Amino acid sequence: MSYLPESGAPLSHYVSTTPFDPYSVEEMTGEQSRVYQASQLRLMWWKFRMHNLAVISAVFLGILYLMILIVEFLAPYNLHTRNVDFIHAPPQQVHLFDKGSFVGPFVYGREMKLDMDTLRRVYTDNPDKVEPLRFFCSGDPYKFWGMVEANTHLVCPAEGGQFFLLGSDRLGRDVLSRILYGARISLTIGLIGIVISFTLGIMIGGWAGYHGGWFDLAVQRVIEVLQSIPSIPLWMALAAIMPITWSPMLIYLGITAILGLLDWTGLARAVRSKLLSLREEDYVQAAQLMGAKSSRIIGRHLVPGFMSHLIATATLSIPGMILGETALSFLGLGLRPPITSWGILLTEARSVSVIVFYPWLLFPIIPVILVILAFNFLGDGLRDAADPYK
Repeated sequence: MSYLPESGAPLSHYVSTTPFDPYSVEEMTGEQSRVYQASQLRLMWWKFRMHNLAVISAVFLGILYLMILIVEFLAPYNLHTRNVDFIHAPPQQVHLFDKGSFVGPFVYGREMKLDMDTLRRVYTDNPDKVEPLRFFCSGDPYKFWGMVEANTHLVCPAEGGQFFLLGSDRLGRDVLSRILYGARISLTIGLIGIVISFTLGIMIGGWAGYHGGWFDLAVQRVIEVLQSIPSIPLWMALAAIMPITWSPMLIYLGITAILGLLDWTGLARAVRSKLLSLREEDYVQAAQLMGAKSSRIIGRHLVPGFMSHLIATATLSIPGMILGETALSFLGLGLRPPITSWGILLTEARSVSVIVFYPWLLFPIIPVILVILAFNFLGDGLRDAADPYK
């Protein structure tokens, strides 16, 4: 049951069972009139914002997608900056007080010793070496979106110091900075892939559902064949045929196209089943009698009628694409350096020994889990808001 946010009463409370006379508006209360006159989008918004997890997820994802616009500014280091004196350095703790006095955000300097028995680098904090963090500071130079030269960062280590909030990798590169840069690739690959999948699903599913016949039979057989093949082996086979001579950008576009071209089947079936039930409606027959083309009837009359369902379905499909890219990159068949994604970062943690000695290299899995959960919660909220029976 859906409730009107301002009053706490269900929407059905304002819907009378007696026939409604549009000329007797004075018989309706202000709240009832507001519900009767509300658009479909406004009713969806009222129901959506009562889904707390969906609202929190939408805010979380909105912040993430805004962050990827300014990744270079947010990252403490450049993507390729190496600190050879701090290879596999563990995460540093940020402190505010030193010996009882307030200093502000700072980290202690580190000293490294080589353990001759295990040949591991052992890092210890030096409490006598306080390194205050700098904010809105000049640091590693970078090209903003590969075009504008800049060197301003949100936070930087002290002059001559180091700051590894999430540790460093085998080349001494900051894990936090690489996670932030990887978010730009991993998050956008899902959006671009869903555009391809969305377009193919609506076009193919809409044409099959509206016209039927041999085209519908052919589409259904193709969908059944594609859905019968395990996803990961199929992704691997298609990704493996991409030439190694391709540039990183072509590889990125190729992986995106593969994920989009293989994900349209579920959406196409949903569109087909919906159009099979709607094509017999009176307004469709009226449009046909007026001489409207099939493409116009599908695009202007049929698809908008269940666009809310399509949006919810698309939202639930994005996590699958993000996981697909992560899996391919983790297996070494997806994106390739110098492009960085969360899947590429996780390739550093493929060995059990690495996980045992350097567990912070698994930190990239945390944003993957959070983003997948957020998209699922958002999709559930949109689906419930778009359902007229809830």
